[in-house]
Amino acid sequence: MSTTPAIPQQPPTPERFFNLTNAYQQSEAMKSAIELDLFSAIAEGKTTAPAIAQRCHASERGIRILCDFLTIHGLLTKQDDQYGLAPDTAFFLNRQSPAYLGSSISFLLAPHIRLAHNSLTEAVRRGGTAMGSGTLQAENPDWVIFAEAMMPLLMMSAQLTAAELRKGGESNKVLDISASSGIWGISVAKQNPNAHIYGADWKNVLTIAERNAKLMGVASRYHLIPGNAFEVDLGTGYDLILIPNFLHHFDLPTCTDFMRKVYAALVPGGRAAIVEFVPNPDRVTPPTAAAFSMMMLATTPSGDAYTYAELEKVSKDAGFSRVGAPEPVGPGTLIVAYR
Repeated sequence: MSTTPAIPQQPPTPERFFNLTNAYQQSEAMKSAIELDLFSAIAEGKTTAPAIAQRCHASERGIRILCDFLTIHGLLTKQDDQYGLAPDTAFFLNRQSPAYLGSSISFLLAPHIRLAHNSLTEAVRRGGTAMGSGTLQAENPDWVIFAEAMMPLLMMSAQLTAAELRKGGESNKVLDISASSGIWGISVAKQNPNAHIYGADWKNVLTIAERNAKLMGVASRYHLIPGNAFEVDLGTGYDLILIPNFLHHFDLPTCTDFMRKVYAALVPGGRAAIVEFVPNPDRVTPPTAAAFSMMMLATTPSGDAYTYAELEKVSKDAGFSRVGAPEPVGPGTLIVAYR
């Protein structure tokens, strides 16, 4: 009689603890590589440490250690003494790529964001940011940085969202909540020449949206609504209201109150398009969406990453008749609520 051999158990190891404790090095290494334009240098054919060092005006030793570290963490490849770009790196971190995302570090690694996470223990005790109102401060200049830096990261999601919404019919009067760079509303306007977009955000942020609307040829159809979205008169008669990456900043009762305001601004049959990081009910998958709740804990008094069921309930409690199935749009998820 045969027996299945026992699978040897791996002994406990402190490696995970060590790697997590030093994880900040990965952020700093990527930031340094972007600031040195190291990825673009390799894309240009400077693939050895001496050649990269000359192109980046840095020491050969420093470049060799940085490149090896980036190779260990999957951003670069290495064969003998030649470095190369991993596929994602070539697409997103080469400055010559139309999908370049390097500028986003000016917000994602902004001092206030990092300081909020440095106070995470106190945020856990409180159940919300240890930084006062956090990112929800009125006229917060960090949102200007966000609007300027994050548009490349959000453009694909915005374009996918506009295309998905168009399947449900054209929308000619569109409100864009928390317009930021303007890319969500601008994407709708680019796909529908009859659409007029009304961008709502803080006055200092809307200067970026207005500029982008001019650059993308839709300025005559792009209108500004400056102020706090909870307090300002948003107007009425909208066919479509875009709510991208906004609800996660607030608790569920506040979200419900806001969605009532959205409902009142829509025409009968109008749609509210919510785009969020939406975790599964277990709240630990998928990893990127589920982990976003940590950002909200560190930087907002009561925000969170909400499940589909929570967003559906918020919408129905606000008066919406039905809520569509979740639809992936890049790293985010589109959920459409129908009046």
